[in-house]
Amino acid sequence: MIKPQRESNIYERDLGRNPANHQPLTPLSYLTRAASVYPDKTAVIHGRERYTYGAFYERCRRLASALDKRGVGPGDTVALMAPNVPAMLEAHYGVPMAGAVLNALNYRLDGEAIAFILNHGEAKVLITDRELSPAVKEALAKIGRAIVVIDIDDPLAEDGELLGEMDYEAFLADGDPEARWSYPADEWQALALNYTSGTTGNPKGVVYHHRGAFLNAFGNAMVFGLTRKSVYLWTLPMFHCNGWTHTWAVTAVAGTHVCLRKVAPALIFQMIAEHGVTHMCGAPIVLNMLIHAPDEVKVPFGQTVEVATGGAAPPSAVITAMERMGFRVTHLYGLTETFGPATFCAWQDPWDAMTPEDKAAKLARQGVPYPTLYELMVANPETLEPVPADGRTLGEVMVRGNTVMKGYLKNPGTTGEAFAGGWFHSGDLAVMHADGYMEVKDRSKDIIISGGENISSLEIEEVLHRHPDVMEAAVVARPDETWGETPCAFVALKPGAAEVSAETIIEWCRDNMVHFKCPHHVVFGPLPKTSTGKIQKFVLREKARSL
Repeated sequence: MIKPQRESNIYERDLGRNPANHQPLTPLSYLTRAASVYPDKTAVIHGRERYTYGAFYERCRRLASALDKRGVGPGDTVALMAPNVPAMLEAHYGVPMAGAVLNALNYRLDGEAIAFILNHGEAKVLITDRELSPAVKEALAKIGRAIVVIDIDDPLAEDGELLGEMDYEAFLADGDPEARWSYPADEWQALALNYTSGTTGNPKGVVYHHRGAFLNAFGNAMVFGLTRKSVYLWTLPMFHCNGWTHTWAVTAVAGTHVCLRKVAPALIFQMIAEHGVTHMCGAPIVLNMLIHAPDEVKVPFGQTVEVATGGAAPPSAVITAMERMGFRVTHLYGLTETFGPATFCAWQDPWDAMTPEDKAAKLARQGVPYPTLYELMVANPETLEPVPADGRTLGEVMVRGNTVMKGYLKNPGTTGEAFAGGWFHSGDLAVMHADGYMEVKDRSKDIIISGGENISSLEIEEVLHRHPDVMEAAVVARPDETWGETPCAFVALKPGAAEVSAETIIEWCRDNMVHFKCPHHVVFGPLPKTSTGKIQKFVLREKARSL
């Protein structure tokens, strides 16, 4: 409990804040420092391209200046649709240098979803990679307003068309590398806008502030052991919580960013060996891809590679297989609303002597708070009473601190619900163990996490209910060794309906929504319900697990 200051407190008398002793925290300061201290050190690797920190800083300033020339400033949104290329990384600095807000888009979305986000976030500029032009072209036709479009014509892109008024490199050339720019006057100023699916089909806009990004990036450096000798491979999409804030964390220690357009095992192994990669992140599916890659693409390397993963806990077989190949796995937990990672399974020395199975049981836990997270608790969501640390009693995961979002854009009602009682309510159900380690057991929101992507069960159900032969439908998560989870649909057909196959239902979904959201399994039959007519999804989850 924070006690109020007494009027007689001598330490508050004549000791106020001023520019000499108080400046806003911002991750932009990480780049200015790195460029000043290590101007000639390699900052970014992309194919044959190499950018030093001096050149990286210059390109970001050019971007800020070019945006400023087009009237982009505080409160404006700049959207970016691209894989992990230098332009995406530069936008994490150049856009906020102009005072604007970066909206990194999920490149797996379809045109309709992209159009919704561009309109909801009121994007003024869209910088887009030509390989992603089909979905972007569809979105631009739907938004119904003018927007400045800049093309990234990456030489490593395989196909696509140019949609904008000019190429990104030409756009940078129009900017002044010496143009003056300032840190935000307030660290609470919006820095980034990230959309999460939530529990409905329409995504929610999560707003990040400069203070939270600065602190969470610093927390990543501490937890992940990043230093100036670190070489970070971008296997995690930068649109995911701004790369779990590693876009700023790697720069904070003046490490090297290795860009990666596509997550392909052969390319990953090659880059690890060629560039001496020391760190990478990704969903469990990335680990599985590496483990099951053909032997001929598994290029040997001498260093240990630290791998951080989130979502489903890695099973013992995955941990053992990764260790044999030279990787060391760390399990993280977080949400878009918490700037990505908020807790981690901090390793304890006695665990070294454990069997792989016992190690996996420890690593399955989501662990303890990040050093930069103010507070974590597992508690009753109504009373806010913490659950006993008995490893059995379920409660909701709640956090609070400086690494929690500002709120949901244009959605005060949902923001208020999320912050009820002065805590951010995650919607995840967990237990607390006697040693203070948290373990997530279920999600109260019926979100399916497949390959690191959030999929709304309600969105799939909406599509299923539009099928002419479907009477009722419910979708739950089914465990999957490759993807962590996949959607499993339970369908009750209309009386007298013709026979419908699972393949027909899946094809219907593929024709009406993004493919990665479509169910992998379909089960026909009546749906279990409560006495009030509500579908019992917990029963369906059990059935899905036994399939």
